[in-house]
Amino acid sequence: MRMMLKVSIPVETGNKSIADGTLPKTVTDFMAKFKPEAAYFVAEAGRRTGYFFFDLADPTDIPSVAESFFMNLNAAIELTPAMNAADMKAGIEKAMKDR
Repeated sequence: MRMMLKVSIPVETGNKSIADGTLPKTVTDFMAKFKPEAAYFVAEAGRRTGYFFFDLADPTDIPSVAESFFMNLNAAIELTPAMNAADMKAGIEKAMKDR
């Protein structure tokens, strides 16, 4: 299932993790393992924030997704199912048939 992962890093932890190389390594390792179809990085509410869109093959992978961000970056995460335009179209068509 396609998921959107939002990772929000506290400023102080972000500063330290950039200086010691933890932030880029954590993000690179996640991207190598889960191969997101898109990744965006923004400043949101004064925090370094990343958005990753990737396929979660199995719910038992959730700890593998989350723990490196929790442990390495003291990050808050949100993991949300997501659809692209084709998924939305197919879902609406299916829902209309099921009525």
